[in-house]
Amino acid sequence: MLSRPLVVDLDGTLIRSDVLIESGFAFLKSKPHRFYKPLLWLLRGGKPALKAGLADTTNLDVSVLPYDPVVLEWLTAERKAGRHLVLATASHERYAQAIASHLDLFDRTFATDAGTNLSSSNKRDRLVAEYGEKGFDYAGNSHDDIAVWRSANRAYVVNPHNGVERAAQKIGNVERVIESRPATLKTWSKSLRLHQWLKNLLIFLPLLAGHMLSSPEHVLAGLLAFLAFGLCASSVYLLNDLLDLEDDRHHPVKRKRPFASGALPLSLGIALFPILLTVAFSIAWVLLPWRFGAVLAGYYVLTLAYSMHLKRRVMVDVVVLASLYTTRIIAGAAAVGVQLTFWLLAFSMFIFLSLALVKRYAELHAMKERGLVKSRGRGYVASDLPLISSLGTASGYLAVLVLALYIQDPKTAILYRHPRFIWLACPLLLYWISRTWIIAHRGLMHDDPIVFAARDKISLAVVALCALVFWVAI
Repeated sequence: MLSRPLVVDLDGTLIRSDVLIESGFAFLKSKPHRFYKPLLWLLRGGKPALKAGLADTTNLDVSVLPYDPVVLEWLTAERKAGRHLVLATASHERYAQAIASHLDLFDRTFATDAGTNLSSSNKRDRLVAEYGEKGFDYAGNSHDDIAVWRSANRAYVVNPHNGVERAAQKIGNVERVIESRPATLKTWSKSLRLHQWLKNLLIFLPLLAGHMLSSPEHVLAGLLAFLAFGLCASSVYLLNDLLDLEDDRHHPVKRKRPFASGALPLSLGIALFPILLTVAFSIAWVLLPWRFGAVLAGYYVLTLAYSMHLKRRVMVDVVVLASLYTTRIIAGAAAVGVQLTFWLLAFSMFIFLSLALVKRYAELHAMKERGLVKSRGRGYVASDLPLISSLGTASGYLAVLVLALYIQDPKTAILYRHPRFIWLACPLLLYWISRTWIIAHRGLMHDDPIVFAARDKISLAVVALCALVFWVAI
């Protein structure tokens, strides 16, 4: 058996990803203004031209690709046993050679070149020409690999697509089926970032501020707005993760995200994010006021701009993050038809700017602890930490000042019988903001600040006490 070469597919077999999709998103992220170019390459020369164009214009760091550890362990054992290993892939030869060089496992490499897309029957013909009919074993995962298995001596089926294992078994030469994919339910929850939907509770803040929670009609509108915003946000998270694959893989925590780690196929993300977006806007336009739909559209455009470009701009990124938080409050007001006050908008901008700076400070602190000087994909350096800290604490304290001034507004007396009781919320917020920054300064802020607050008992206690203060003031 050792005399027969073992030929291994790349996409979905050796790596839990797809190089064509990866290079496509890398191109889109680096050159969004030339988004039409891949389509032109495809129309002019088919898949070989598309793959060649992407290979010429993008660089993938093959050292951080999500290699399947089970497959790597198996191939390493085969190599030690004297097996001749061959990498045969429909990906472009530039990437295939880089991967083969990085792994140092393969004796030969076959890949797509300028003239031939090495997939399905093209791959089979090339392998048969080199090794003869039944002169090789083959490991693959997709429907395109079925044609190759028919000419292979033995078939190895790795994490097969739907229906592939059944089709391979009918050929009658399956030696082994390798299943190494993680459970999908928990993985999907992580990819949709359902825990981040906590941020969308800000939609209900205008209802609270306007004392409208007793109105079923307004509460229903708030719930629909919450759902639409959640679906839209999850759609953005999916697209953002697809665009940030390489940057995430260089991050100690983000590299575990489902798409970056290969726990979920990239194709599923491509299919799902437009579906979620369509459902979100359908809810907005059909069931809610048009102003909410306009705000949701603005949120999506701003988030997309942030993912594509703005997050790499120093200080622009945190101002945009603070604006995205505030947009949720604006959306809530649009959904229930209430007028936003200057005080609420000013308070939200300052408090969320402080929290956005906490998030950036925590990332830079962790980066500095790893001995790095400059953040990847961001414009910050380690020496920015003291300035970010001072800006963040100042912004948080300004939010409390806005709350204090709100108490003195004559209009506040219309909403509250005892507005002076609201003063008790000021020291509570000062304590919480200061404590949050101390936690970040000590390197203990490992979550988004909003998510951290939702899991932190002291933060929840402060929220409860502030709610009690405003209830007493009413």
